[in-house]
Amino acid sequence: MRLVWYNHPRSVFRRLRESLRAQLLAWVILTLFGAICFNLYDSFRTADAASKLVTDHTLLASARVIAEAVRVDAGGTVEVDVPPAAIEMFDTGYGDQVFYQVITAWGNLVAGYPELPLPTVERVGQDRAFRNAGVRALTLNHPVVGLPKDGEIAVTVAVTHNAQYALRRRLWFSDFTKQLVLVLLAGVVTIIGLQRGLAPVLRLRDAVRERGRDRLDPLSPSMVQSELRPLVLALNDHMERVQNQMAAQRRFVSNAAHQLRTPLALISTQASVAAREKNTERRDEALQALRNSTHQISRLASQLLTLSRAEPGSRRPRTDVVDLVAVAREVLGTQAEEALRRGIDIGLEENGSVDVEGDGTMLREMLVNLVDNAIRYTPAPGRVTVAVTRQNGTAVLRVEDNGPGIHPMEREHVLERFYRIIGTEGEGSGLGLAIVLEVATGAGGTVWLDDAKGGGLVVTVRLPARAKH
Repeated sequence: MRLVWYNHPRSVFRRLRESLRAQLLAWVILTLFGAICFNLYDSFRTADAASKLVTDHTLLASARVIAEAVRVDAGGTVEVDVPPAAIEMFDTGYGDQVFYQVITAWGNLVAGYPELPLPTVERVGQDRAFRNAGVRALTLNHPVVGLPKDGEIAVTVAVTHNAQYALRRRLWFSDFTKQLVLVLLAGVVTIIGLQRGLAPVLRLRDAVRERGRDRLDPLSPSMVQSELRPLVLALNDHMERVQNQMAAQRRFVSNAAHQLRTPLALISTQASVAAREKNTERRDEALQALRNSTHQISRLASQLLTLSRAEPGSRRPRTDVVDLVAVAREVLGTQAEEALRRGIDIGLEENGSVDVEGDGTMLREMLVNLVDNAIRYTPAPGRVTVAVTRQNGTAVLRVEDNGPGIHPMEREHVLERFYRIIGTEGEGSGLGLAIVLEVATGAGGTVWLDDAKGGGLVVTVRLPARAKH
Protein backbone atom coordinates (compact mmCIF):
# COMPACT_ATOMS: atom_id res chain seq x y z
CA MET A 1 0.00 0.00 0.00
CA ARG A 2 1.42 3.36 -1.05
CA LEU A 3 0.66 6.69 0.54
CA VAL A 4 0.76 9.55 -1.95
CA TRP A 5 1.13 13.02 -0.49
CA TYR A 6 -0.23 15.71 -2.78
CA ASN A 7 -0.80 19.38 -2.02
CA HIS A 8 -3.09 21.18 -4.39
CA PRO A 9 -1.51 24.44 -5.66
CA ARG A 10 -4.50 26.40 -4.38
CA SER A 11 -4.03 25.08 -0.85
CA VAL A 12 -0.33 25.95 -1.02
CA PHE A 13 -1.07 29.51 -2.16
CA ARG A 14 -3.79 29.86 0.48
CA ARG A 15 -1.40 28.72 3.19
CA LEU A 16 1.21 31.13 1.85
CA ARG A 17 -1.24 34.04 2.02
CA GLU A 18 -2.34 33.18 5.56
CA SER A 19 1.08 32.54 7.11
CA LEU A 20 3.41 35.44 7.93
CA ARG A 21 6.28 33.02 8.47
CA ALA A 22 5.71 31.42 5.07
CA GLN A 23 5.53 34.80 3.37
CA LEU A 24 8.76 36.04 4.95
CA LEU A 25 10.53 32.77 4.13
CA ALA A 26 9.20 32.86 0.56
CA TRP A 27 10.49 36.40 0.04
CA VAL A 28 13.90 35.45 1.44
CA ILE A 29 14.05 32.33 -0.75
CA LEU A 30 13.03 34.28 -3.84
CA THR A 31 15.66 36.91 -3.10
CA LEU A 32 18.36 34.30 -2.56
CA PHE A 33 17.29 32.40 -5.66
CA GLY A 34 17.45 35.55 -7.77
CA ALA A 35 20.88 36.39 -6.36
CA ILE A 36 22.11 32.85 -7.01
CA CYS A 37 20.88 32.90 -10.63
CA PHE A 38 22.60 36.22 -11.26
CA ASN A 39 25.82 35.12 -9.53
CA LEU A 40 25.89 31.80 -11.39
CA TYR A 41 25.42 33.57 -14.70
CA ASP A 42 28.10 36.10 -13.81
CA SER A 43 30.48 33.41 -12.54
CA PHE A 44 29.90 31.42 -15.75
CA ARG A 45 30.89 34.43 -17.83
CA THR A 46 33.92 35.01 -15.60
CA ALA A 47 34.97 31.35 -15.86
CA ASP A 48 34.48 31.42 -19.64
CA ALA A 49 36.61 34.58 -19.96
CA ALA A 50 39.31 33.07 -17.73
CA SER A 51 39.44 29.81 -19.72
CA LYS A 52 39.64 31.75 -23.00
CA LEU A 53 42.44 33.91 -21.60
CA VAL A 54 44.46 30.85 -20.55
CA THR A 55 43.89 29.20 -23.94
CA ASP A 56 44.87 32.38 -25.82
CA HIS A 57 48.09 32.71 -23.81
CA THR A 58 48.94 29.08 -24.62
CA LEU A 59 48.16 29.65 -28.33
CA LEU A 60 50.35 32.77 -28.39
CA ALA A 61 53.24 30.91 -26.71
CA SER A 62 52.92 28.04 -29.19
CA ALA A 63 52.84 30.45 -32.13
CA ARG A 64 56.03 32.18 -30.87
CA VAL A 65 57.82 28.84 -30.54
CA ILE A 66 56.90 27.94 -34.11
CA ALA A 67 57.78 31.44 -35.44
CA GLU A 68 61.20 31.32 -33.85
CA ALA A 69 61.90 28.01 -35.59
CA VAL A 70 61.34 29.52 -39.06
CA ARG A 71 64.57 30.05 -41.08
CA VAL A 72 65.63 31.08 -44.57
CA ASP A 73 68.22 28.92 -46.38
CA ALA A 74 70.94 30.13 -48.73
CA GLY A 75 68.60 29.99 -51.71
CA GLY A 76 66.04 32.24 -49.99
CA THR A 77 63.60 29.43 -49.29
CA VAL A 78 61.58 29.72 -46.08
CA GLU A 79 61.62 26.53 -44.04
CA VAL A 80 60.38 25.50 -40.61
CA ASP A 81 60.74 22.49 -38.40
CA VAL A 82 57.87 22.67 -35.95
CA PRO A 83 59.28 22.02 -32.48
CA PRO A 84 57.46 19.27 -30.56
CA ALA A 85 57.17 21.62 -27.58
CA ALA A 86 54.82 23.86 -29.57
CA ILE A 87 52.36 20.98 -29.82
CA GLU A 88 53.00 19.27 -26.51
CA MET A 89 52.06 22.34 -24.47
CA PHE A 90 48.41 21.51 -25.35
CA ASP A 91 48.71 17.97 -24.00
CA THR A 92 46.56 18.42 -20.86
CA GLY A 93 44.96 15.02 -20.91
CA TYR A 94 41.68 16.06 -22.56
CA GLY A 95 42.52 14.77 -26.07
CA ASP A 96 42.69 18.13 -27.81
CA GLN A 97 43.72 18.33 -31.47
CA VAL A 98 46.20 21.02 -32.51
CA PHE A 99 46.33 22.60 -35.97
CA TYR A 100 48.81 25.16 -37.30
CA GLN A 101 49.62 27.11 -40.42
CA VAL A 102 52.72 29.08 -41.46
CA ILE A 103 52.49 31.38 -44.47
CA THR A 104 54.68 34.11 -45.89
CA ALA A 105 53.69 37.70 -46.38
CA TRP A 106 53.07 37.03 -50.09
CA GLY A 107 50.75 34.07 -49.31
CA ASN A 108 53.00 31.04 -49.80
CA LEU A 109 52.27 28.12 -47.45
CA VAL A 110 55.37 27.13 -45.54
CA ALA A 111 53.87 24.39 -43.34
CA GLY A 112 50.61 23.25 -41.79
CA TYR A 113 46.98 23.06 -42.92
CA PRO A 114 46.17 25.31 -45.89
CA GLU A 115 42.38 25.36 -45.20
CA LEU A 116 42.74 26.40 -41.55
CA PRO A 117 40.46 29.45 -40.96
CA LEU A 118 42.37 32.57 -39.92
CA PRO A 119 41.32 35.03 -37.17
CA THR A 120 40.47 38.54 -38.26
CA VAL A 121 42.60 40.24 -35.58
CA GLU A 122 46.22 39.48 -34.76
CA ARG A 123 47.13 38.17 -31.29
CA VAL A 124 43.45 37.81 -30.33
CA GLY A 125 41.99 34.35 -30.00
CA GLN A 126 38.75 33.71 -31.88
CA ASP A 127 36.39 30.74 -32.12
CA ARG A 128 36.25 29.11 -35.54
CA ALA A 129 34.88 25.95 -37.11
CA PHE A 130 37.32 23.52 -38.71
CA ARG A 131 36.67 19.97 -39.92
CA ASN A 132 33.24 19.85 -38.28
CA ALA A 133 34.67 20.83 -34.93
CA GLY A 134 35.01 24.03 -32.97
CA VAL A 135 38.50 25.39 -32.45
CA ARG A 136 40.12 28.36 -30.81
CA ALA A 137 42.56 30.04 -33.21
CA LEU A 138 45.18 32.79 -32.87
CA THR A 139 47.51 34.41 -35.44
CA LEU A 140 50.95 35.91 -34.80
CA ASN A 141 52.88 37.99 -37.36
CA HIS A 142 56.62 37.52 -36.81
CA PRO A 143 59.56 39.07 -38.69
CA VAL A 144 62.14 36.65 -40.15
CA VAL A 145 65.76 37.60 -40.77
CA GLY A 146 66.81 36.89 -44.32
CA LEU A 147 63.57 37.82 -46.06
CA PRO A 148 63.66 40.87 -48.32
CA LYS A 149 62.53 44.16 -46.81
CA ASP A 150 62.25 42.57 -43.35
CA GLY A 151 59.42 40.38 -44.46
CA GLU A 152 57.11 38.70 -41.95
CA ILE A 153 55.49 35.32 -41.64
CA ALA A 154 52.04 34.63 -40.18
CA VAL A 155 51.82 31.73 -37.77
CA THR A 156 48.29 30.53 -36.89
CA VAL A 157 47.72 27.94 -34.18
CA ALA A 158 44.28 26.42 -33.39
CA VAL A 159 43.22 23.91 -30.76
CA THR A 160 39.91 22.20 -30.01
CA HIS A 161 37.88 23.31 -26.98
CA ASN A 162 38.23 20.25 -24.73
CA ALA A 163 40.73 21.70 -22.26
CA GLN A 164 39.16 25.16 -22.44
CA TYR A 165 35.69 23.84 -21.58
CA ALA A 166 37.10 21.60 -18.84
CA LEU A 167 38.81 24.60 -17.21
CA ARG A 168 35.60 26.64 -17.51
CA ARG A 169 33.58 23.90 -15.85
CA ARG A 170 36.11 23.54 -13.06
CA LEU A 171 36.14 27.27 -12.31
CA TRP A 172 32.36 27.55 -12.51
CA PHE A 173 31.70 24.46 -10.37
CA SER A 174 34.12 25.73 -7.72
CA ASP A 175 32.23 29.04 -7.54
CA PHE A 176 28.88 27.22 -7.56
CA THR A 177 29.93 25.05 -4.61
CA LYS A 178 30.92 28.07 -2.56
CA GLN A 179 27.64 29.85 -3.34
CA LEU A 180 25.60 26.75 -2.52
CA VAL A 181 27.25 26.51 0.89
CA LEU A 182 26.60 30.22 1.49
CA VAL A 183 22.94 29.86 0.46
CA LEU A 184 22.43 26.87 2.75
CA LEU A 185 23.99 28.76 5.63
CA ALA A 186 21.85 31.82 4.82
CA GLY A 187 18.74 29.63 4.71
CA VAL A 188 19.51 28.09 8.10
CA VAL A 189 20.25 31.51 9.61
CA THR A 190 17.04 32.90 8.05
CA ILE A 191 14.88 30.12 9.50
CA ILE A 192 16.45 30.57 12.94
CA GLY A 193 16.02 34.33 12.62
CA LEU A 194 12.36 33.95 11.67
CA GLN A 195 11.74 31.69 14.63
CA ARG A 196 13.40 34.12 17.02
CA GLY A 197 11.91 37.17 15.34
CA LEU A 198 8.36 35.83 15.45
CA ALA A 199 8.67 34.59 19.03
CA PRO A 200 7.37 37.91 20.48
CA VAL A 201 4.38 37.73 18.13
CA LEU A 202 3.60 34.25 19.41
CA ARG A 203 3.97 35.47 22.99
CA LEU A 204 1.53 38.27 22.19
CA ARG A 205 -0.88 35.73 20.73
CA ASP A 206 -0.62 33.51 23.80
CA ALA A 207 -1.09 36.50 26.11
CA VAL A 208 -4.31 37.46 24.30
CA ARG A 209 -5.57 33.86 24.24
CA GLU A 210 -4.93 33.26 27.92
CA ARG A 211 -6.97 36.26 28.99
CA GLY A 212 -10.46 35.78 30.29
CA ARG A 213 -13.47 37.39 28.67
CA ASP A 214 -13.57 40.14 31.30
CA ARG A 215 -9.86 41.02 31.18
CA LEU A 216 -9.38 44.18 29.17
CA ASP A 217 -6.36 45.65 30.93
CA PRO A 218 -3.65 46.93 28.55
CA LEU A 219 -0.82 44.76 27.26
CA SER A 220 2.81 45.73 27.78
CA PRO A 221 4.38 47.14 24.57
CA SER A 222 7.83 45.97 25.74
CA MET A 223 6.89 42.34 25.07
CA VAL A 224 7.40 42.83 21.31
CA GLN A 225 9.88 44.57 19.03
CA SER A 226 9.62 48.28 18.29
CA GLU A 227 8.06 47.60 14.86
CA LEU A 228 5.18 45.70 16.50
CA ARG A 229 4.58 48.11 19.36
CA PRO A 230 2.07 50.18 17.30
CA LEU A 231 0.03 46.97 17.00
CA VAL A 232 0.06 46.48 20.79
CA LEU A 233 -0.85 50.14 21.31
CA ALA A 234 -3.70 49.74 18.82
CA LEU A 235 -4.93 46.66 20.72
CA ASN A 236 -4.76 48.57 23.98
CA ASP A 237 -6.66 51.47 22.45
CA HIS A 238 -9.29 49.08 21.12
CA MET A 239 -9.67 47.39 24.49
CA GLU A 240 -10.01 50.79 26.15
CA ARG A 241 -12.79 51.70 23.72
CA VAL A 242 -14.48 48.37 24.42
CA GLN A 243 -14.24 49.06 28.15
CA ASN A 244 -15.75 52.50 27.69
CA GLN A 245 -18.49 51.11 25.49
CA MET A 246 -19.28 48.35 27.98
CA ALA A 247 -19.37 50.89 30.80
CA ALA A 248 -21.65 53.14 28.77
CA GLN A 249 -23.86 50.18 27.98
CA ARG A 250 -24.10 49.25 31.65
CA ARG A 251 -24.94 52.84 32.55
CA PHE A 252 -27.48 52.98 29.76
CA VAL A 253 -29.21 49.77 30.87
CA SER A 254 -29.20 50.91 34.49
CA ASN A 255 -30.59 54.34 33.64
CA ALA A 256 -33.15 52.90 31.23
CA ALA A 257 -34.35 50.45 33.87
CA HIS A 258 -34.60 53.29 36.37
CA GLN A 259 -36.48 55.53 33.95
CA LEU A 260 -38.89 52.76 32.93
CA ARG A 261 -39.57 51.62 36.49
CA THR A 262 -41.34 54.85 37.58
CA PRO A 263 -43.77 55.13 34.62
CA LEU A 264 -44.59 51.42 34.80
CA ALA A 265 -45.35 51.70 38.51
CA LEU A 266 -47.48 54.74 37.78
CA ILE A 267 -49.36 52.90 35.03
CA SER A 268 -50.00 50.01 37.39
CA THR A 269 -51.33 52.39 40.06
CA GLN A 270 -53.54 54.29 37.62
CA ALA A 271 -54.92 51.06 36.21
CA SER A 272 -55.77 49.86 39.74
CA VAL A 273 -57.46 53.19 40.54
CA ALA A 274 -59.50 53.09 37.32
CA ALA A 275 -60.55 49.52 38.02
CA ARG A 276 -61.76 50.34 41.57
CA GLU A 277 -63.39 53.69 40.78
CA LYS A 278 -67.22 53.60 40.64
CA ASN A 279 -67.67 57.23 39.70
CA THR A 280 -67.73 57.57 35.93
CA GLU A 281 -66.11 61.01 35.84
CA ARG A 282 -63.24 59.99 38.12
CA ARG A 283 -62.78 56.72 36.25
CA ASP A 284 -62.49 58.69 32.97
CA GLU A 285 -59.89 60.94 34.58
CA ALA A 286 -57.93 57.89 35.73
CA LEU A 287 -58.16 56.36 32.27
CA GLN A 288 -56.98 59.63 30.68
CA ALA A 289 -54.04 59.72 33.08
CA LEU A 290 -53.37 56.08 32.18
CA ARG A 291 -53.35 56.98 28.47
CA ASN A 292 -50.97 59.90 29.13
CA SER A 293 -48.61 57.66 31.07
CA THR A 294 -48.77 55.02 28.35
CA HIS A 295 -47.95 57.66 25.74
CA GLN A 296 -45.05 58.88 27.88
CA ILE A 297 -43.55 55.42 28.32
CA SER A 298 -44.08 54.70 24.62
CA ARG A 299 -42.17 57.86 23.76
CA LEU A 300 -39.44 56.91 26.23
CA ALA A 301 -39.11 53.46 24.67
CA SER A 302 -38.97 55.04 21.21
CA GLN A 303 -36.23 57.43 22.31
CA LEU A 304 -34.26 54.60 23.90
CA LEU A 305 -34.44 52.66 20.63
CA THR A 306 -33.39 55.74 18.65
CA LEU A 307 -30.46 56.38 20.99
CA SER A 308 -29.39 52.75 20.71
CA ARG A 309 -29.45 52.99 16.92
CA ALA A 310 -27.49 56.24 16.99
CA GLU A 311 -24.60 54.71 18.91
CA PRO A 312 -21.46 53.94 16.86
CA GLY A 313 -21.34 50.38 15.56
CA SER A 314 -25.01 49.66 16.27
CA ARG A 315 -25.97 49.57 12.60
CA ARG A 316 -24.35 49.55 9.19
CA PRO A 317 -23.18 53.04 8.14
CA ARG A 318 -25.34 54.69 5.49
CA THR A 319 -24.46 57.52 3.12
CA ASP A 320 -27.84 58.78 1.99
CA VAL A 321 -28.05 62.14 0.29
CA VAL A 322 -30.37 64.10 2.60
CA ASP A 323 -31.85 67.54 1.92
CA LEU A 324 -32.08 69.15 5.37
CA VAL A 325 -34.58 71.72 4.11
CA ALA A 326 -36.98 69.01 2.91
CA VAL A 327 -36.55 67.10 6.18
CA ALA A 328 -37.22 70.28 8.18
CA ARG A 329 -40.46 70.91 6.25
CA GLU A 330 -41.61 67.33 6.89
CA VAL A 331 -40.82 67.45 10.61
CA LEU A 332 -42.50 70.82 11.11
CA GLY A 333 -45.55 69.48 9.31
CA THR A 334 -45.82 66.52 11.66
CA GLN A 335 -45.25 68.74 14.73
CA ALA A 336 -47.70 71.47 13.66
CA GLU A 337 -50.71 69.96 15.44
CA GLU A 338 -48.87 69.58 18.75
CA ALA A 339 -47.45 73.10 18.44
CA LEU A 340 -50.93 74.50 17.74
CA ARG A 341 -52.35 72.66 20.75
CA ARG A 342 -49.65 74.17 23.00
CA GLY A 343 -50.00 77.66 21.50
CA ILE A 344 -46.55 77.66 19.84
CA ASP A 345 -45.87 79.36 16.51
CA ILE A 346 -43.40 77.32 14.41
CA GLY A 347 -41.64 78.46 11.24
CA LEU A 348 -38.86 77.62 8.76
CA GLU A 349 -36.16 79.89 7.35
CA GLU A 350 -34.30 78.58 4.31
CA ASN A 351 -32.77 79.71 1.04
CA GLY A 352 -32.67 76.64 -1.18
CA SER A 353 -31.79 73.02 -0.60
CA VAL A 354 -28.82 72.03 1.59
CA ASP A 355 -27.64 68.46 1.04
CA VAL A 356 -25.63 66.37 3.47
CA GLU A 357 -24.53 62.73 3.47
CA GLY A 358 -25.54 60.40 6.28
CA ASP A 359 -28.24 58.15 7.66
CA GLY A 360 -31.48 59.77 6.52
CA THR A 361 -33.58 58.12 9.24
CA MET A 362 -31.28 59.20 12.06
CA LEU A 363 -30.94 62.76 10.73
CA ARG A 364 -34.74 63.03 10.69
CA GLU A 365 -34.88 61.73 14.28
CA MET A 366 -32.32 64.35 15.27
CA LEU A 367 -34.49 67.15 13.90
CA VAL A 368 -37.63 65.64 15.45
CA ASN A 369 -36.01 65.70 18.90
CA LEU A 370 -34.76 69.26 18.43
CA VAL A 371 -38.19 70.57 17.46
CA ASP A 372 -40.00 68.44 20.03
CA ASN A 373 -37.71 69.66 22.84
CA ALA A 374 -38.22 73.27 21.80
CA ILE A 375 -42.02 72.88 21.73
CA ARG A 376 -42.16 71.05 25.08
CA TYR A 377 -40.10 73.59 27.03
CA THR A 378 -41.45 76.80 25.44
CA PRO A 379 -44.43 78.28 27.30
CA ALA A 380 -47.43 79.64 25.39
CA PRO A 381 -47.61 81.91 23.59
CA GLY A 382 -44.21 81.08 22.16
CA ARG A 383 -42.33 80.61 18.93
CA VAL A 384 -39.94 78.00 17.53
CA THR A 385 -37.92 78.78 14.38
CA VAL A 386 -35.92 76.28 12.34
CA ALA A 387 -33.25 77.74 10.00
CA VAL A 388 -31.20 75.76 7.47
CA THR A 389 -28.31 77.48 5.65
CA ARG A 390 -25.02 76.69 3.92
CA GLN A 391 -21.84 78.40 5.10
CA ASN A 392 -18.48 77.71 3.44
CA GLY A 393 -19.15 74.06 2.69
CA THR A 394 -20.91 73.45 6.01
CA ALA A 395 -24.61 72.78 6.55
CA VAL A 396 -25.87 74.80 9.52
CA LEU A 397 -29.11 73.76 11.25
CA ARG A 398 -30.43 76.16 13.91
CA VAL A 399 -33.47 75.56 16.15
CA GLU A 400 -34.34 78.67 18.16
CA ASP A 401 -37.08 79.22 20.75
CA ASN A 402 -38.07 81.96 23.20
CA GLY A 403 -38.42 79.66 26.17
CA PRO A 404 -36.60 79.80 29.49
CA GLY A 405 -33.28 78.79 27.95
CA ILE A 406 -30.53 76.82 29.70
CA HIS A 407 -27.99 78.24 32.12
CA PRO A 408 -24.40 78.10 30.72
CA MET A 409 -23.33 75.84 33.59
CA GLU A 410 -26.00 73.30 32.60
CA ARG A 411 -25.43 73.22 28.83
CA GLU A 412 -22.70 70.61 28.86
CA HIS A 413 -24.73 68.32 31.12
CA VAL A 414 -28.01 68.49 29.17
CA LEU A 415 -26.26 66.66 26.34
CA GLU A 416 -25.83 63.67 28.66
CA ARG A 417 -28.34 60.86 28.78
CA PHE A 418 -31.25 61.11 31.23
CA TYR A 419 -30.04 64.46 32.53
CA ARG A 420 -32.82 66.87 33.41
CA ILE A 421 -32.50 70.30 34.98
CA ILE A 422 -33.95 70.37 38.48
CA GLY A 423 -37.24 72.23 38.60
CA THR A 424 -37.88 71.96 34.87
CA GLU A 425 -41.50 71.56 33.94
CA GLY A 426 -42.57 69.07 31.28
CA GLU A 427 -42.67 65.36 30.76
CA GLY A 428 -39.35 64.95 29.00
CA SER A 429 -37.05 61.98 29.58
CA GLY A 430 -33.69 63.72 29.27
CA LEU A 431 -32.81 61.86 26.05
CA GLY A 432 -33.66 64.38 23.33
CA LEU A 433 -30.42 66.35 23.23
CA ALA A 434 -28.37 63.19 23.89
CA ILE A 435 -29.88 61.73 20.69
CA VAL A 436 -29.06 64.95 18.82
CA LEU A 437 -25.42 64.77 19.97
CA GLU A 438 -25.04 61.08 19.00
CA VAL A 439 -26.54 61.57 15.52
CA ALA A 440 -24.56 64.74 14.81
CA THR A 441 -21.29 63.17 15.98
CA GLY A 442 -21.95 60.07 13.89
CA ALA A 443 -22.42 62.26 10.80
CA GLY A 444 -19.16 64.11 11.46
CA GLY A 445 -20.82 67.21 12.90
CA THR A 446 -20.95 69.27 16.08
CA VAL A 447 -23.63 70.58 18.44
CA TRP A 448 -23.54 73.97 20.17
CA LEU A 449 -25.98 75.51 22.66
CA ASP A 450 -26.25 79.27 23.09
CA ASP A 451 -28.61 82.02 24.18
CA ALA A 452 -31.14 83.19 21.64
CA LYS A 453 -31.61 86.88 20.87
CA GLY A 454 -34.33 88.23 23.12
CA GLY A 455 -34.14 85.23 25.46
CA GLY A 456 -34.53 81.54 24.94
CA LEU A 457 -32.25 78.81 23.57
CA VAL A 458 -30.69 78.25 20.16
CA VAL A 459 -29.23 74.85 19.28
CA THR A 460 -26.80 74.92 16.34
CA VAL A 461 -25.84 71.71 14.51
CA ARG A 462 -23.04 71.89 11.93
CA LEU A 463 -22.61 69.07 9.42
CA PRO A 464 -20.33 68.62 6.40
CA ALA A 465 -22.34 69.79 3.39
CA ARG A 466 -22.40 67.89 0.14
CA ALA A 467 -20.93 69.80 -2.77
CA LYS A 468 -23.38 71.17 -5.29
CA HIS A 469 -23.35 69.59 -8.75
